[in-house]
Amino acid sequence: MPTLLRPVLADVLLAILLTALTVATAIGQPAAVSPWALLLAVLSVAPVALRQIAPVLTMLLIIAAVGVASLFGYGDLPSGGIGLLVAMFSVATLRSRRVAAVMFAATVALLALVYLTERDDLVWSQIAQAALIIAGAWVLGEGTRRWARRTEKLAADAERAVSEERVRIARELHDILAHHMSVISLQAGLAEYVLEADQPTARKAIGTVADTGREAMLEMRRLLDVLRVDRDEEPDLRPQPGLEMLDELIARTRTAGPAVTVVVGGPARPLPPGPDLCAYRMVQESLTNVLKHAGPGGAQVALEYGPHTLTIRVTDDGPVVRGYTEGHGIRGMRERAALYGGVLTAGPRPAGGFAVSLRLPLDDR
Repeated sequence: MPTLLRPVLADVLLAILLTALTVATAIGQPAAVSPWALLLAVLSVAPVALRQIAPVLTMLLIIAAVGVASLFGYGDLPSGGIGLLVAMFSVATLRSRRVAAVMFAATVALLALVYLTERDDLVWSQIAQAALIIAGAWVLGEGTRRWARRTEKLAADAERAVSEERVRIARELHDILAHHMSVISLQAGLAEYVLEADQPTARKAIGTVADTGREAMLEMRRLLDVLRVDRDEEPDLRPQPGLEMLDELIARTRTAGPAVTVVVGGPARPLPPGPDLCAYRMVQESLTNVLKHAGPGGAQVALEYGPHTLTIRVTDDGPVVRGYTEGHGIRGMRERAALYGGVLTAGPRPAGGFAVSLRLPLDDR
């Protein structure tokens, strides 16, 4: 059964139940009930079947039935006003507060009319009591509407969080695979090239491939542990990489060919996990691009620790870049930097090569 039909079917069943009880109550009264009175009694509850499709129309039909029954002197309806309560609740839940206020005022006016036509001495306390009961249905419906909106907002926030997490995981996978596979590819090519002429170099390159592959698997496992549904195994709780692992990253890049130098300015200090990972991934992605595009030229990684910011600049001495188009890696670094209030710029250098600069705010509180 379609999901949208279930609430409507429930309303139809509720209307049938209320109608059957109303008819049974009317027939069970000592005095005979006229067909018109019975019809109006049915119309005071049967429209409940349409309460979610047309709540205002439902309430107007019930108000009309109760009003006509009062004008023709049929006395109290067997339904006891349950239809009005359900209709008021439905209008408050599904329509605006202004519409609910109008329907509430119309209902209170109807109740006053009923007391005026059925009783010689008007008792205002009875009207006030009835109005409070209707107001209770209104307040309950308003609370239900607010709860439904809050639930929808929470669901939208959860969906957005899942989407953002997917993007983050995709970015992590890109950073891990792009860097390590670039190193592996270059070292494997070097080993193949010098396998017969220079076996020590080939052996060292093959060792680098093995080490890089193991590190890639380790980082992949750490990332996939977050997604693991089966919790029988203990997850890898080792911290994500950060600038403390920068020396290893530089050493691994050097083994692939480029001469990388590191310059640190200002007193180095630890960063929070998020910005620390952001800084590491920026250097990792930049050095990956050096391996891919800069050739055998040198590269420099400069870190400047300021009072309130950390600036990282990665440059290389590659050839002049023409027709530069920003790729997914640069966009991913920029998005990651924006998460922590940072700014990333990247582009070709006029004299040749490429430069990537990241400026991260440091919160020393």
